[in-house]
Amino acid sequence: MKIVIINSGSSSIKYQLIDMPTQEVICSGMIDRIGLDTSNFTYKTNKDSIEEILPIPNHKVGLEKISNLLMDEKVGIIKGTAEIEAVGHRVVHGGSLFSDTTLITEEVKQEIRQLCDLAPLHNPAHLEGIIVAEQIFTNAKQIAVFDTAFHQTMPEVAYKYAIPNYLLTEHKIRAYGFHGTSHKYVSEKAIDYLESVNSLCTNIITIHLGNGCSITAVKDGKCIDHSMGFSPGNGLVMGTRSGDIDQAVIFYMVNSLGYSLNDVNTMLNKQSGMLGITGHSDLRDIEANAEKGDANCKLALDMNVYRIKKYIGAYAAAMNGIDAIVFTAGIGENSSFIRKSVCKDMEFFGIELDETKNEIRSKEIREINTGNSKTKVLVVPTNEELEIANQVYDLILN
Repeated sequence: MKIVIINSGSSSIKYQLIDMPTQEVICSGMIDRIGLDTSNFTYKTNKDSIEEILPIPNHKVGLEKISNLLMDEKVGIIKGTAEIEAVGHRVVHGGSLFSDTTLITEEVKQEIRQLCDLAPLHNPAHLEGIIVAEQIFTNAKQIAVFDTAFHQTMPEVAYKYAIPNYLLTEHKIRAYGFHGTSHKYVSEKAIDYLESVNSLCTNIITIHLGNGCSITAVKDGKCIDHSMGFSPGNGLVMGTRSGDIDQAVIFYMVNSLGYSLNDVNTMLNKQSGMLGITGHSDLRDIEANAEKGDANCKLALDMNVYRIKKYIGAYAAAMNGIDAIVFTAGIGENSSFIRKSVCKDMEFFGIELDETKNEIRSKEIREINTGNSKTKVLVVPTNEELEIANQVYDLILN
């Protein structure tokens, strides 16, 4: 069974064509820096590899380029769309309606559309991906896998806000959590690894760092707390999102500075975070400029790291200890600087980084802690696409 996986992020698209149940990746690639003139595009099969830098203004253009190459006479790997039996879509926000993998219908699309206000950088991109995929793969089942699903095990004490009860019971206002597909995948991989080396794996903190960033407390394999909440806007400092902010700032901007609510919403989601501090949203650019002495870039990196450390401390308290911390996603897997900075001065938590191991680049799960470190420090490459494919395949079979 051939399944196309589409993972549309806020400024990226990752895609794979996977044969199930063998889990063979027939084709893979990604587009990042969407919206810039220097978008990176990759397309890889067993025979061909294409890498380009070109302007990709939006997700629709990116998805159309991907689909055209899949069926291209020279580098394509399918003869026609009839070969594709299912398309699996990552969808960030499922609200209180979707806690399981779901076959997409018109009603489901409408619900995803209504949730766009809660995930303005993501759900619109997911919906665009679904609509384009329906037009291209007309015979395939379109299936949604929701990022909120893994976090449904959070206890009420973690997901409930200290606001009037009716806002939860009548309007479902609560913390939902996001990046769940990634946190689920890497926590399971980390547990398997820790068990293989006879290490404790009860209390794990998974740290997903990309353009969007989040951190999860995982106890006995289940999420018990998470940095994002009602929307993917709070928690850690992100590429364009502010993360945690005092709500009084919003009222002050509206009531005293004359901003509209739409202006504030746009600012906090698209003009804040690392972009708001430095003028850059890509960590690679920020690290490079910091090395050249840019004060704002240095400050942004320090703020990013400080926020991560605060959450590690909070979750260590919530779980009464840490057995391992896990770095994953684009920044977590590739930025040795961020990993080193997060682990610095964390001996109280039993975290000791091996700087030589930290500099090694690999696509495999690996330890980067010293032999004396009481807490394991792991880099676990995420594979949201494979996790989505597994869930899509299970739904079709059942």
